[in-house]
Amino acid sequence: MNTIDLHVHSTYSDGTDTPTELVRKAAAADLKAFALTDHDTTDGIAEAVNAGYAMGIEVIPGIEISTDYLDKEIHIVGLCIDHNNQSLRKALSDELRKRDERNHLMVDCFNEAGFPVTMEELITLFPNSVITRAHFASYMVKKGYVESNKEAFDRYLGDDCPLYVNREHRSPEDAIRLIHDAGGAAILAHPLLYHLTYGELKKLCTRLKDAGLTGIETMYSTYKGFDEITVRKLARECGLLESGGSDYHGANKSHIQIGTGMGNLMIHYDYLSRIRDSII
Repeated sequence: MNTIDLHVHSTYSDGTDTPTELVRKAAAADLKAFALTDHDTTDGIAEAVNAGYAMGIEVIPGIEISTDYLDKEIHIVGLCIDHNNQSLRKALSDELRKRDERNHLMVDCFNEAGFPVTMEELITLFPNSVITRAHFASYMVKKGYVESNKEAFDRYLGDDCPLYVNREHRSPEDAIRLIHDAGGAAILAHPLLYHLTYGELKKLCTRLKDAGLTGIETMYSTYKGFDEITVRKLARECGLLESGGSDYHGANKSHIQIGTGMGNLMIHYDYLSRIRDSII
C-alpha cells in the first residue's frame, strides 16, 4: 500500500502510544509512512525514526505548533523538519516553559475547585510527556471525577470553561518561519475546527500563504459530507498544497485510528511527494 498519515501524536505530547508503538501500529495498518507531529516538541522523533528503520516504515519528522489568531488557537503542522535545528529547539524550549507556567496555574485552579492534584502526580502518571489539557482530562477520568475525556473538556477544560487557563502563543507567521528555518513545510491543521466562516478561513489562508504557508489539511478524520470538498476548494483558491492526517492520539481519541481515522481516511503517498518537492 502507498497510504500515509501526516498527523500523529505520541506519549511525548498528548498521545497514549510511544513512538515505537506508533511504528508498530503503522506497520499493522499497512502504512508506507507517517509523520510524528507532537505538540510543541520533537523529543519523540529520534525513537520513531530508529523504530521505523527497523520495521520498514518511513517516519516523517514533524511538529504541531500552537499559535494565536483573532483570539483563537490555530495549529500549524511542520513536515519534513530538521528536528535538531537549534532555532527550533530553542523556540520549543520557550514554549515548554509557557506550558509549565500554565500547568501550574491549572493545578491551582483544580485544587480550588475541589479536584486535588499536584504536578508531581501528573508527571508520575504521564512520564516523558509534555503535560497538556488532555493529561488533566485523563487524570479526572482516572480519579472518577468525570466519565470520559470528552466530558472533562465539555464541562471543565474546554475554552471558556471553569478550569481553562489561557496561555500566550506565538503568531502563525512566527510558527511558519520556525518551520521554514528548520527546513520543513508549514501546513494549516484541521481548518474546520476553528469554526470560522469560509470567508474568514480564506482570509487566514491568504495571509498565511503570503507568510510562506505550504499547504492545508484537506483530509482529516472528522470531516463529514462536503467538508473535504470545501477545504479542497479553499486550497485551490489560495494556491495551497493538500495534506491530511488522522490526528491519532491513541486512547485519548479512541474513535480515531492511525491511517484510517474514523474509518474512511485514505491519504496517498503522492501528497507527501508534492509537499517534499515544494521545499526549497
